[in-house]
Amino acid sequence: MRILAALWSVAIALPVPGQQTNLGKKAPQKPFSWVSPASRTALANSAEGLRHATFRSPSMEVDVGYHIYLPPAYDEETERRFPVVYHLHGGRPGGEYKSISLAKYVDGAIRAGKLGPVIYAFPNGGPVSWYNMPDMTNAMGEDVFVKELIPHIDNTYRTIGASKGRAIEGFSQGGRGTTRILFKHPDLWCSAAPGGSGFEPEMRIKENDGWENPSLRFLPIGYNAWDLAAKHAERKDLKTPPILIWVGTKGFNYDYNLKYSEYLKSLGIAHKKLVAPGIAHSAKGIYELKGMELMKFHEKNFGKSK
Repeated sequence: MRILAALWSVAIALPVPGQQTNLGKKAPQKPFSWVSPASRTALANSAEGLRHATFRSPSMEVDVGYHIYLPPAYDEETERRFPVVYHLHGGRPGGEYKSISLAKYVDGAIRAGKLGPVIYAFPNGGPVSWYNMPDMTNAMGEDVFVKELIPHIDNTYRTIGASKGRAIEGFSQGGRGTTRILFKHPDLWCSAAPGGSGFEPEMRIKENDGWENPSLRFLPIGYNAWDLAAKHAERKDLKTPPILIWVGTKGFNYDYNLKYSEYLKSLGIAHKKLVAPGIAHSAKGIYELKGMELMKFHEKNFGKSK
């Protein structure tokens, strides 16, 4: 009887396909802040040219934080406009400080004359990084990024903007976000580089009616990297920005990144891979070994007509 009771307790904790419930919902947590208190400490040890800023979200009526790296030429050539790379951090919940250590590689490459001047933006992904969660308060992470932050950046800084000067990349959870956003909004980007992406949990979402686990469901159905790629491939009127999948061979999701690459091939979606031998699940580790190739991937696509 004890065994039967244990099995039943597991069964009732799992969602029934198609069931619209909140089973397994986590206990209330500390309210999420769109301006990360850790940013000041992180900024003190960051690259020259990196700064923290906020803007007022029209939809939420709260301040939203972000970091932005401006190259030396930004202040030297005051009439010039610059391309922008948006880097989406990993992990969840969001925090705009999470990936700013990468700015030192960008700054170093520019100052060494190996990379042209470029702006890098590091946004905050929201309570469930880079996902829209309509059932949560102030949790439309994708929309805040696409519909609010990007227009703010273009209106505040001297960007080239549009699809000729705007690139997107991200790592881990940010790689998942990059993939979904590039296929939902392909017209926004001149290049896209999802890195170390969690394509295995994206498959779980696909196969379980939006459930990533018994405590977390993403709606609407089809809101995952696999279905969105297939939907994109069906649209013959859409052009696909150049795509680069980057991952370390020692990363725990390395095999699933290769599977996703094969999946894109089966859909006829062109892309390239950047593999970092011996590197674990670490954006910084891959940047140390292969960062120049990643940065140059975006650079060679700046200015190309979509």
